[in-house]
Amino acid sequence: MHSHTRTLLTIVTEAALEGTLVRDLDRLHAHGYTITDARGKGNRGVRDAGWEASANIRVEVVCDAETAEAIAASLQEQYYDDYAMILFMSDITVLRPQKF
Repeated sequence: MHSHTRTLLTIVTEAALEGTLVRDLDRLHAHGYTITDARGKGNRGVRDAGWEASANIRVEVVCDAETAEAIAASLQEQYYDDYAMILFMSDITVLRPQKF
């Protein structure tokens, strides 16, 4: 079995940004992404999705390190000042590198 290293960029942010964020990911050359609902607590309080304005999403993008860094830089510049958002990156191993 041959494995290959890629980067997992994880974005946790306000659900209201989903449509805009998807357009950004397409523009920044993400080949794909997974979006799930997210709940939790951070420096902006509890985000429990009890109503739409308090809903969060978790977006995961598997890509090469250069693309992950470009996406992260763009999102930091555009959203960090005005929205609840965290970004983190991890090196991961994939078995089908052509998909990413």
